[in-house]
Amino acid sequence: MTTSALEHELILAQRMSRLGTETAFEVLNKARALEHKGRNIIHLEIGEPDFDTPSNIVDAAVDALRAGWTHYGPSAGLPELRHTIAEYVSRTRGVEVSPDEVVVVPGGKPIIFFTMLALIDEGDEVIYPDPGFPIYESMINYVGATAVPIKLREDRGFAMDVDELARLITDRTKLIILNSPHNPTGGILPRFDIERTAQAIGRRNLFVLSDEIYSRLQFEGLPFSIMSLPGMKERTILLDGFSKTYAMTGWRMGYGVMRADLAAHITRLMTNSNSCTASFTQIAGIEALRGDQSTVDTMRIEFERRSRAFVERLNRIRGFHALMPKGAFYVFANIMKTGWESKRLADALLEEAGVAALSGTSFGKNGQGYVRFSVANSMENLMEALDRMDAWTKKHL
Repeated sequence: MTTSALEHELILAQRMSRLGTETAFEVLNKARALEHKGRNIIHLEIGEPDFDTPSNIVDAAVDALRAGWTHYGPSAGLPELRHTIAEYVSRTRGVEVSPDEVVVVPGGKPIIFFTMLALIDEGDEVIYPDPGFPIYESMINYVGATAVPIKLREDRGFAMDVDELARLITDRTKLIILNSPHNPTGGILPRFDIERTAQAIGRRNLFVLSDEIYSRLQFEGLPFSIMSLPGMKERTILLDGFSKTYAMTGWRMGYGVMRADLAAHITRLMTNSNSCTASFTQIAGIEALRGDQSTVDTMRIEFERRSRAFVERLNRIRGFHALMPKGAFYVFANIMKTGWESKRLADALLEEAGVAALSGTSFGKNGQGYVRFSVANSMENLMEALDRMDAWTKKHL
């Protein structure tokens, strides 16, 4: 009975106090609660494409279900998908990758978590971007490591300062996290900076977790991976997946590419946690990588078009200013001239203007003074959101 259960205090493990969250889902729940009360909310908070999964991928999944791909598969992923991913990464990163260097997981986050569990001990240091994807810092803290933020500055286009990175590397550094194109800023790491990052690492025995989940959504130039540089493949864990590229967020499928001996340990973590990734979704993943890629190009072009229109209009609103992002589907707006703190402003936009966005502090302490907007919504809704924000600022600023 519930009553008797509540007679006993819930005593959580101490490590649970170090576990963070992803604020986007909290704001989404709050926005949906307001909608339940009859409010009209424009959703610019959640980071997922508003496109449907391409029909050829859906058809492949349906066919797989009917063909009986509904049972357990290998913990590291189906051999054919791992082979397909190895071919794809070899082609796009210019390095030789074999299937035993690929681990398929349900979403991108397990690669972050498993990397920390496999490599990081208490007291080790992990360098990560701030502002940055909040799960980086959450997982660093959860495993008892020391989180070492590297500040991303607007005057650098939110690209990491490699000289600062070099100063942050110590004998206790075990992992450096890179993310390009970057969430939440839309910035990218140019090839020159990636090459200098490898030089700063030198021959040190540390790993790089290169989060390239938005690599197919880069607007300017071709994406470049630190894995592609001489001597870096054996020290790089590449994180990629299907959610952003193919609008497959709800399918939960990502992968990591890493040296084979580490892949074996990451696979053991998969066995102990998830057993395996759903088999029919992996069959669909093969079609995603081998099939028609025109929908990816369509999405990238549309996200760039929306980002440009949003930034041009946003920069005419009092107190707001944003750089044009170079990838992904986010606009990271500077709101310092409003005089409001980030969370207070994001809360007000939701509750008073009906526009759901995320406080920059959801992405780390260096996000103070910023608000993130996702442009993964229709152009009509984006312009309506900006009209509402403009009206709100005229009333409150």
